[in-house]
Amino acid sequence: MRALILRRLLTAIPTLLLVLIASFTLMRFAPGGPFDGERPLAPETRAALEAAYGLNLPMGEQFALYLKRTLTGDYGPSLVYRDFSVTQLIADSLPVSLTLGGLAIILALALGLAAGTVAALQPGGWADEALMLAATIVTALPSFVTGPLLALIFGLWLGLLPVGGLGDSLLSAPQFWVMPVIALALPVAGAIAKLARAGLAAALADATPMALSGGQAQRVAIARALVAEPQMLVLDEATSALDPLVGAQIVKLLKRLQREQHIAMLVITHDLALAAQFCHRALVLDAGRIVEASPIVELIAAPQAAMTQRLVAAS
Repeated sequence: MRALILRRLLTAIPTLLLVLIASFTLMRFAPGGPFDGERPLAPETRAALEAAYGLNLPMGEQFALYLKRTLTGDYGPSLVYRDFSVTQLIADSLPVSLTLGGLAIILALALGLAAGTVAALQPGGWADEALMLAATIVTALPSFVTGPLLALIFGLWLGLLPVGGLGDSLLSAPQFWVMPVIALALPVAGAIAKLARAGLAAALADATPMALSGGQAQRVAIARALVAEPQMLVLDEATSALDPLVGAQIVKLLKRLQREQHIAMLVITHDLALAAQFCHRALVLDAGRIVEASPIVELIAAPQAAMTQRLVAAS
């Protein structure tokens, strides 16, 4: 795994370098420039600005400067907000973006998994069709469409939520981030709902009423036997196919039934320790013949027959 991660990282380095070269080339040779406006600048003003931003340097030096600043996080001053650098603007807005993105992912998972599960449990029903139609719609609508719709409905028409701003902080004014989180979460929730529905529907289609665990099957068998109100239960290797934890639960259930309903139990087993929990007397068979019979406590304490000795040693 460590070698795989290392190879992935080494592969990412030339890929990122190619992306940087492509983005630099496109920005540098695209028509227009950062200083173009409605009113052209005086030649000496443009030359001064190009010198200040390093645009008068040879192309190789410009790329080297661009690469250095990119790797060090120095993106220069903002051309829109004159008193701020780009790095400062990113640092100020990044916590807000991460918070909104994290909350949107949580909401998308909750909505998507819930809708997908409900739809999968009712394949072909009205809930399935309605939820999948809604999932398709919200997946097709990008956030820049759902966002204004939410602002229009809940902000302007109903007046329930503010349409802009952050308040003092996200924690002190949650009403400011409700609509952004919903707008970001809806397209992702729709995709998750469709994926969950497809996966769960296929899994549920293969499930059958007989697909019970060992413990469940044992409990069903016991319940069916108790319907007839029997005076005795025959337990043939009742816990042999169960893991120790489930087997202990079955033993506890049987002992409670024996105690509360006074049911006799005939236990057929290779586990004498199990038989000792239910029975007072034991018969040991070898090749269909009874080779030893005595109270089970005495039988375990002092086995006589070879078969009994082997069973005691294995228990």
